[in-house]
Amino acid sequence: FQAGFINWLIKKLKVKVPFDENKLYASEILSILLQTEPENRKLVGELLTADSNAIDNLLQQLAYYKRHDPNVSEELEMMENLFDCLCSLLLETENRDRFLKGEGLQLMNLMLREKKKSRSGALKVLSHALTGTEGTDNCIKFVDILGLRTLFPLFMKTPSRNKRSGVSSEEHEERTVSILASLLRNVTVANNSGKQRERILIKFTENDHEKVDRLMELHDKYLAKVEAADNELEDEIRTLEGTEAELSEEEIYMKRLEAGLFTLQLVDYIMLEICACGASSIKQRVMQTLNMKGGSAKMVRDVVREYAGNLGNQVEADRQGEADYLLSLVDKF
Repeated sequence: FQAGFINWLIKKLKVKVPFDENKLYASEILSILLQTEPENRKLVGELLTADSNAIDNLLQQLAYYKRHDPNVSEELEMMENLFDCLCSLLLETENRDRFLKGEGLQLMNLMLREKKKSRSGALKVLSHALTGTEGTDNCIKFVDILGLRTLFPLFMKTPSRNKRSGVSSEEHEERTVSILASLLRNVTVANNSGKQRERILIKFTENDHEKVDRLMELHDKYLAKVEAADNELEDEIRTLEGTEAELSEEEIYMKRLEAGLFTLQLVDYIMLEICACGASSIKQRVMQTLNMKGGSAKMVRDVVREYAGNLGNQVEADRQGEADYLLSLVDKF
């Protein structure tokens, strides 16, 4: 039943008109079915119609929005549902390959260039496609298709509100930083992508290290956010102490992540990575900026150490490997 129903939904989405209400309902139901069920995500990835697979069909539907903005709010909602469907599908490793073969990266990259309302959805899909070790092939391909040229302007300057279509500046910054962190983590000499890695690292020396300055700016912004959240949390912890509503360590950590710690961890990881592997002038610039603003290298090390500690708590071997690697960067800094 499930396969038949999902297939039927995808056929509804394939109707030639860019938008009608049935497409909106179909996109909404499909998005819900894919959000929580890994089985459904695998099933959709494997679905083959006469001429293409389901992921190709979703990409074809979204391709219209590369050059056109949705006309009405319902159409915008449908477009966002389709992006959400893709993000859910990309949680399964085998779907990352289908996305790569279906030239999903090229489409998302073009959307970032076109500056239409689809840009924020494309950024979200990219952050899903590139994350984790299973995103390695997509990361290498992204550098090959000149994705850095579109990513870095978005990293340097958060677009104005009306161009972000309902996405907060924090969400935009988190996604660009997450993509950058994934690229540095996955594009390595070890997997024969030394040339591509060089291209990423060189970006941080261009125009008198302007990208390092931007990174430090984001470090200051998110450090201040986390410190403010920590103060609020202290009050909350004191108030709830000894009651049934007392916060667990995990709840406290989750609240801190939501308040900006997640972005701060990624920013500080990038900082350590480019200091360890990039030109020596990068580290000089980082230290100079930290000293000038009264920051400290110890603070950066503490943030990344906590990040590694929480990765290390997870059982998977590659997570443990990542935690060890982060700690080795901390030692070098």
